[in-house]
Amino acid sequence: MTTKNAAATGAERVAGTTENTDTTENTDTTASADTRANAGNTGNADNADNADGACTECSARGTHTVPEGTAHEERTVFLLAHTGRPAAVRSAELVVNGLVRSGLGVRVLATEAVDLPLPPSVKTVAEDDPGVLDGCELLIVLGGDGTLLRGAAFARASGVPMLGVNLGRVGFLAEAERDDLDKVVQRVVTRAYEVEERMTIDVVVHRNGDVVHTDWALNEAAVQKDSAERMLEVVLEIDGRPVTGFGCDGIVCATPTGSTAYAFSAGGPVVWPEVEALLMVPISAHALFAKPLVTSPTTVLAVEVQSQTPTGVLWCDGRRMVELPQNARVEVRRGAVPVRLARLHHASFTDRLVAKFALPVSGWRGAPH
Repeated sequence: MTTKNAAATGAERVAGTTENTDTTENTDTTASADTRANAGNTGNADNADNADGACTECSARGTHTVPEGTAHEERTVFLLAHTGRPAAVRSAELVVNGLVRSGLGVRVLATEAVDLPLPPSVKTVAEDDPGVLDGCELLIVLGGDGTLLRGAAFARASGVPMLGVNLGRVGFLAEAERDDLDKVVQRVVTRAYEVEERMTIDVVVHRNGDVVHTDWALNEAAVQKDSAERMLEVVLEIDGRPVTGFGCDGIVCATPTGSTAYAFSAGGPVVWPEVEALLMVPISAHALFAKPLVTSPTTVLAVEVQSQTPTGVLWCDGRRMVELPQNARVEVRRGAVPVRLARLHHASFTDRLVAKFALPVSGWRGAPH
């Protein structure tokens, strides 16, 4: 896992995704402290400004303190919210006003602007604009897990780090809660955050040797049956070799980030985010050997839908669905493009896991000193 400076906006440009509802429970984790780079370091205020009055250090790194009255870089933050939630609308108003008062520019989607009380200085952009996040240093997402996964698609397509504020239930992808909005604004204004990269997966669907669909996921790709009255008959494959076959409700192929989401509900293991691996977890398999499998990040996982199963479905992050034809083959491998997440806290993943699941730890004594 590689960490980059929070001031970078990213140069990757890949295909985006479509919107869905905010109902999918998914998860998030924190990265190992030794893989993160501090985003809030400041430069020397005594360095000379350039001929235009802008700070040379600031132009290079975006971290220099500029004396009052001198020109400074224009900073823009993109805000994405679940405007169907009153709590998200109120939170968006607080965040936008705080950023604008601090001199930062704010950009929102035109479709969301109509539902938000915004100052006149806020700019709007169409969702299908190819440069929707161009020039933005950060993407702030307000909502539950579904909205955060929607934001992850924007983050992946632009390379801009995403900072999630949880307004839903579990919210593993979120870095802050609704009571932390003032702190979020302060950290963004002062660039007191760090950026880590999360592994994604690329998904390819084949039929009769032809590629019929491609997709990606941050959490998981799930091959599932499309009707309640029949099982999904599959054969599992790892690196070109068959492993086992059975009837089941589905197969979840997940990342470490997704190990606490759908894969967790299906009985899969919790994998710490700094562990680079791929997971394959059966759902309600009718078989003696149907255990979750953990493989290397270079592995290619494959699920072959058998001829006795007329059709199935593929869900990516619980947001994008495509029907699988008879004899479809779904291949899953490590994604070429990661998702960059902004972090405000140094809490370990263990502490986050305990807090999110309210795990009982009373009686713990700790290691002797």
